[in-house]
Amino acid sequence: MTSNTRVVVIGAGLAGVRLARRLGELGTPVTLIGEEEHRPYNRVLLAEVLAGRYTPDVIALPAPAALTRARVTGIDRGARTVEYADGSKIAYDTLVLATGSNPVLPPLRGLFTPDHVLPEGVHAFRTMDDCLGLSAAVRPGVKAVVIGGGLLGVSAARALAQRGAQVMLAQQSERLMERQLDPSASKLVRRHLGDLGVEVHTDLRVRDVRCVGGAVRSVEMADGYALDAEIVVLACGVHPRVGLAQTAGLEVRKGIVVDDELRTSDPHIHAIGDCAQHDGNVYGLATPALEQADVLAELLAGRTNARYTGTRSLTRLTLAGQTAFDLAAFGETEALPGDDVVQLADATRGTYRKVVVRDDRLVGGVLVGELGTVGALARAWEGAEPLPAGGPLLHLLTNDGGS
Repeated sequence: MTSNTRVVVIGAGLAGVRLARRLGELGTPVTLIGEEEHRPYNRVLLAEVLAGRYTPDVIALPAPAALTRARVTGIDRGARTVEYADGSKIAYDTLVLATGSNPVLPPLRGLFTPDHVLPEGVHAFRTMDDCLGLSAAVRPGVKAVVIGGGLLGVSAARALAQRGAQVMLAQQSERLMERQLDPSASKLVRRHLGDLGVEVHTDLRVRDVRCVGGAVRSVEMADGYALDAEIVVLACGVHPRVGLAQTAGLEVRKGIVVDDELRTSDPHIHAIGDCAQHDGNVYGLATPALEQADVLAELLAGRTNARYTGTRSLTRLTLAGQTAFDLAAFGETEALPGDDVVQLADATRGTYRKVVVRDDRLVGGVLVGELGTVGALARAWEGAEPLPAGGPLLHLLTNDGGS
């Protein structure tokens, strides 16, 4: 790729900023377009800002100089131009979509006002503006309902409790963080939230958001039970932001379909991060987004042997503060018939470790509390190599190995 090739990146989140920075280091000029007014930031740490532990500047990313703040409204693939909301255009030779994801807004009655905005007191929790708006609304004793018990909902509920809110978390499925954790680990997360004063309800479906004068007043469950609420936080997951790609006629399934060179169905357009679908996977996690950015930077800088072959990603949640809480989960945390399982639990200290081994290979694990062994376990899992013969499985959970 020649040095005067115009690379344009849409999206100034983790993936877009990482790509722009890597390209700069490799001598390839790039224009980065972001629509948020704030400095680019690490979205993973928004809950720490809500909890009051960090200020927004602490989680800011080192943005490249060529950052344009604008909203992109269209892509002309024939002319190879990107159009902004004000009608102006910028040309590209290579375009990268790093548009991220949008929060899932559940189909609840009363969720939107007649002009299709969220009522006062109802907050998504995806952007810095969401975080700052929610932070401004929190005060000691305020009644807050968090809808969704995944990673984001647990983080939000904990942050609100640390700010003194009366928090109730409503999870539709039978346990918290069910995508990442097994039942035992999930119980420890629930216990931790309970120790902070969070009231957790599982197997509970929210049906209705009740408002008076445009402001939320209560949340009604499917069984008719109503909860008073001055704040409602929607933490129901995310979906890839693919509108620009769809309008431009790119192949889109769950996300924007890309190959091992992170190319879309148009060879001049790539996609990375939460919006991209590679080999059937839409990861929605930081580690794959950063790895994709690094691979694409190598490719765009002319190192043609670089390929992205997927990420075996570990979910890690570290909740600091007076009542610190750590957990990590990777791979398959539920055993199949014939699998070997080793578990160590200490109810007093609230720690739990479990690994699942199949055909002499580590296929998954979950750790809550002390994470000293997570580094060694993650390396064994990522390598997918046969475990040493004759070594007791217990060694996997007790060998520190560096984290």
